[in-house]
Amino acid sequence: MAAISAHCTFRSHQSPLSVPASSFYGGTIRSSSISFASPLLARRTHISCQASSATSPPSSSVNGTAKGEKKDFLHISDFDKATILKILDRAVEVKAHLKSGDRSFAPFKGKTMAMIFAKPSMRTRVSFETGFFLLGGHAIYLGPNDIQMGKREETRDVARVLSRYNDILMARVFAHQDILDLAKYSTVPVINGLTDYNHPCQIMADALTIIEHIGRLEGTKVVYVGDGNNIVHSWLLLASVVPFHFVCACPKGFEPDKETVDKAQKAGISKIEITNDPKEAVKDADVVYSDVWASMGQKEEAAYRRQVFQGFQIDEGLMKIAGPKAYFMHCLPAERGVEVTDSVIEAPNSIVFPQAENRMHAQNAIMLHVLGV
Repeated sequence: MAAISAHCTFRSHQSPLSVPASSFYGGTIRSSSISFASPLLARRTHISCQASSATSPPSSSVNGTAKGEKKDFLHISDFDKATILKILDRAVEVKAHLKSGDRSFAPFKGKTMAMIFAKPSMRTRVSFETGFFLLGGHAIYLGPNDIQMGKREETRDVARVLSRYNDILMARVFAHQDILDLAKYSTVPVINGLTDYNHPCQIMADALTIIEHIGRLEGTKVVYVGDGNNIVHSWLLLASVVPFHFVCACPKGFEPDKETVDKAQKAGISKIEITNDPKEAVKDADVVYSDVWASMGQKEEAAYRRQVFQGFQIDEGLMKIAGPKAYFMHCLPAERGVEVTDSVIEAPNSIVFPQAENRMHAQNAIMLHVLGV
């Protein structure tokens, strides 16, 4: 007869603790084998046990804990149209709730989130930290010098440790492989706060903003003018799921990743155009969108890029070509007078600040989705 062993999981209101049950017998736990120093802990702790034979195969998880149905938010194209629209609908709902001043909705009460920042950011930190707090949770900021992920400690080890302390992880990093590795080795949901490849939370906030101001996302024409960067990649990934017309106007040699463009075009969902002519691109646009020409980590190229990007600045003339219905959007921070003029940012049809606010509301909905609450 195979020997019987057991593994018991103790779940408190905060985190699980797993220990072997040495006094397991016949599928039950002897009451004398477990004691609590605190009556409160005893009341708030759930005990579950699972028996297995000694011949059972070990867990296939990388750190010995089964992942189950863990959900991450790494790329918009990881989800179908119905799910993306459901998240956006939830963002509208939760935003309205928070705007009413009612603070009774606290789905994250008793939960913690670790926020890893290899790249600093005002909007990403404040929107995530404030949003998680307003919904009852506690967020922990880990700056570039707190972890030095990949240098002082390997990414896979960081993921294994932090997921044992926290209910959810968010990371804003340089290399896209870092977010993939975090998700691979973490046993809790991981949210992509930005990588050099994509920025899905920003584009979810942008989609929410477009829906609020235009009434829909589907069927709109969104024209991005500037560098074919991580923002463009995220727009392309959204266009592979939700139908709209997306145009990227950029200088030659600064086009977005070809594989990502091909993926969006082959999906056959949206009309996708990559062009080097911004004036032609913006005609009849619902949204004209811009970003800095030199992102973080590219500042040594800033002077060169300013020369190459001449003619790609969004000014009043370009907005006039776009037409009176066109809104201006920018993911911020903006270099006024470089990729966009001050007058365009301050114009009545500029919605950059509602767009920035919606980072928090879109991310709240994303966190609710991945946590299943």
